[in-house]
Amino acid sequence: MRIIHRKIELRVIERPGWKMLYGRRKTGKTFLVQNFLDYDEFFFVGRDGVVYDRVNGGTMTSAEFMKVFPRLLKGGKLVVDEFHRLPGSFLDLLHAYSGSGELILITSTLWLAKRILLGKGSPLLGIVTPLKVGLIDEREALVELSKELKGRELVEASTYLREPLLVQPYKPPLREFLTDYLFSAGPMVRELIGEAFTEEEKELTAVYEAVMKGIASGKRTSTELSSLLYSRGLIEKDNPGVLQRYLSILTDMGILKKLPVIGKRRKKFSYRHLSPLLDLHFYIEEKYAYTELETPREFIGRAVNEKVPKAVEGFVESLLSKVYGLRPVRIEMPELELDIALQGFKRLELVGEVKWKNRVRREEVRKIEDKLGEFDCTRVLVVPSEEVLEKTPRGVEVLTPENLFELARESLKNTERG
Repeated sequence: MRIIHRKIELRVIERPGWKMLYGRRKTGKTFLVQNFLDYDEFFFVGRDGVVYDRVNGGTMTSAEFMKVFPRLLKGGKLVVDEFHRLPGSFLDLLHAYSGSGELILITSTLWLAKRILLGKGSPLLGIVTPLKVGLIDEREALVELSKELKGRELVEASTYLREPLLVQPYKPPLREFLTDYLFSAGPMVRELIGEAFTEEEKELTAVYEAVMKGIASGKRTSTELSSLLYSRGLIEKDNPGVLQRYLSILTDMGILKKLPVIGKRRKKFSYRHLSPLLDLHFYIEEKYAYTELETPREFIGRAVNEKVPKAVEGFVESLLSKVYGLRPVRIEMPELELDIALQGFKRLELVGEVKWKNRVRREEVRKIEDKLGEFDCTRVLVVPSEEVLEKTPRGVEVLTPENLFELARESLKNTERG
């Protein structure tokens, strides 16, 4: 059984005090607690309000559970999964018994998590520590998967296996695995998004789907997305302001992330899919409507080959941002686009290009030297191996999968010491 240990999150969860784990569905919240933490009682609340005892077996009603809850809490460490499905009076019960025992609450409903912890008059404000559980950390994915993989396959697999639901079924090579997975399980991936919207008590409308497809296809700003949706008759005016609500909701739900754009006078943001799997899914859906129309496996495989290098770019950028403690930004200047741009407190600290292919020609290396040479900071070029380079770049550090692994391993060691 393949397991990617999430020690970074576990160290925080294991600290004393009441905690609430929240995050998008299928990010491994329940698996993390159930398999790596010590607890005395573990309860799961079904959509119908029935409470399942995962330790001793059996079920009880919400009312019965709330009656025995104070006694259970005094008995040791207690876990309540999908607690938001209990009656609203459960929050008052938590407030009344705050400070007793050890309690871990788990929820996939982000709007409720925010309301409970940040809303006016919240009964749990200052009582429960919120902990967001997202995709697996890039560093942990690289280090754990290095036990069975290396080179190009290690980086590509680490990029996509940050999505916990892919960890167990994965078999190398990654690109063939993704092709087969989406060919057979594409509708299931779409349902993952549908479930997220259901939990958030929102409707997965055509506008939301068009936004997610547009971002997967390279429309990254509200201006670009507004033009796209207007051309399809999904919004009445070509007005980027109309889309801000949709983009904010998708960001809050943990589906998108936004990066500040520098090089423009007015404040602007660029949007990306947090999950490379969802990005790939919506890209293929935009090209072929593959969950609705019969689509040859070869078409999906072609899309996988197109998207994997771009996904690796995002993976490396996020990895380096965590290794060096920097913030990813987008550079938007005339005739200048960078794959990686990391900012410190006031200035750019690292810029880079990712050439994830079998051959990087001499002339291309020279262009990279010229482009990165415009910046007075650390400059890197990421490639699958040094053998793909026809020329070693001057003034630019070359990073291979082996280098990325070492950076990840050292960063994790420093995190453990801290």
